Amino acid sequence: MCKHVLNAQVSVRAACCKKWFDCPECHAGSEQHPLRKTVELVFACKKCKKVFRKNSTNFDEETDSYCPYCDNKYILPASSKVPVVTLQADVSALRDMRDPTAPSSGHMRQPDFEMTAEELAECNADCCDDGTCQ
Repeated sequence: MCKHVLNAQVSVRAACCKKWFDCPECHAGSEQHPLRKTVELVFACKKCKKVFRKNSTNFDEETDSYCPYCDNKYILPASSKVPVVTLQADVSALRDMRDPTAPSSGHMRQPDFEMTAEELAECNADCCDDGTCQ
């Protein structure tokens, strides 16, 4: 399974080493030689497991982007792994979080959600001893 393209529908046989890869990055990550470019591409459909060839010189995306055996569309916009962070929290719970930059003495910081970026940077650098921002 490709770790670069999540929705890879076919594997492609590299002309240089005759091994199967889901994307050029997979080849580059596992082989010590560059990927050799070729006009004739050999694909293996992941849906029906059949192998077929396509010539890239007269490739028509409308008609040649489907597996000739099962009609699975294998040319799709790439969906790659991008880290996505979603935070859902109760604001009152955020107010009670410990300050990770504070000493382990239990220093608590009450966040001010109306601060500008400059004020926040200054606050992080110059927080007073009792945990209130100046």
